[in-house]
Amino acid sequence: MTYRTIRQRLMLSAGSTVIMGLMLAAAANSQASATAYERPTSLAGTSVDATKPHPTPFHIHFWEALELEPQDAWTTLRKSFQWQEKSLPAEAQARVDEWIEYYRSSPENIATITERATPWLAWITQQVSERGLPGEVALIPFVESSFDPGARSHRGAAGLWQFMPSTGDALGLIRNGNYDGRLDVLTSTEAALDYLEMQADQWYEGDLMLSLAAYNAGAGTINRALRQAQSQGLNGDYWDLSLPYETMQYVPKLKAIATIINDPEQYGVSLPEIHVDPAFAKVKLAHAVTLSEASQLLDVSQTALAELNPGLLNGSIDPRSAQTLLVPEEVDTQMLAQLSQGGGNQAQDSNQAFAQNSSGNTHRVERGDSLSAIAARYNIEQQDLIRWNAIDRPSALQPGQLLTLSGR
Repeated sequence: MTYRTIRQRLMLSAGSTVIMGLMLAAAANSQASATAYERPTSLAGTSVDATKPHPTPFHIHFWEALELEPQDAWTTLRKSFQWQEKSLPAEAQARVDEWIEYYRSSPENIATITERATPWLAWITQQVSERGLPGEVALIPFVESSFDPGARSHRGAAGLWQFMPSTGDALGLIRNGNYDGRLDVLTSTEAALDYLEMQADQWYEGDLMLSLAAYNAGAGTINRALRQAQSQGLNGDYWDLSLPYETMQYVPKLKAIATIINDPEQYGVSLPEIHVDPAFAKVKLAHAVTLSEASQLLDVSQTALAELNPGLLNGSIDPRSAQTLLVPEEVDTQMLAQLSQGGGNQAQDSNQAFAQNSSGNTHRVERGDSLSAIAARYNIEQQDLIRWNAIDRPSALQPGQLLTLSGR
């Protein structure tokens, strides 16, 4: 029995208990009403037959409450939208409308991209909602990468959120020959949302649209455009700025696709069914394991595991870089526990190999670490540490970031 099946049965059981309680309460309410009042009269003052049942507001609300709205990831996402009801200046709305027409002219492209979003949308929506951010933010991967976790641009950006190497490094996304945190949907999503909130708070007094523009073009470009707009007496919101073409279209694209998803039938778009819960489970590992070994132990195709774990570049997970393996949510929980605990001969052999191969040539950054302290601890030069790890901003070390301690 899968986790989802167990959860659904528990919900049904709990729901039955609640319904029974409500019905008993309704019966008690009805009985109390019958004893507390004399024979009711109509508005005209004539008697009404008290033996006939009359619906009370309690009964009406009870049955209305049972007409539950169907839940899926799209419904949850729409409920978290915050920008759909906000009116825009005519010129700004025209920019959004152009992209709505562009997207609706090729509904098959939207179908392809949203199908690709199926494993990720529910989980990303949860992360966005937990931070109180507009639900539209969950659709940034639609604009950035067409929801392809393995997407790479000609400029070097990678992953759902299209982080450049230097930005990923500054945000603590580990990147080496075995693993690229920019391709890991869990770590890159957390980094992207941190980055958006940080820039909004640091530069734009919480204005997320300006932060989105900075996400695309860099804070320096946006800050210069902001100062120019304000010098001209403008408010300095996103729609006032004169920006590079791609950045001018960035927020309109996001608004357009959110508008379509908010009412797909109006725009002739069909969206795939996506369950309200994430499509994967997380397994914390303290030992190395290959996707082939995990596939055999869990009875899951290796292809499915590879698709859920695009950050694993060589088909294996190494705890020195990443500790969380994603697996399809229907995997048996006992098998997950066995994998997590290093069960199975292959997993144990892999764990032993990992212990033998661990050479101590890396350092995981802890809170409060500095490059000078790390260099002194390992008796190496700070400049070598910077060069070996291609560090652009020595002051921007992040907890969890992995540093190599040699030039190899």
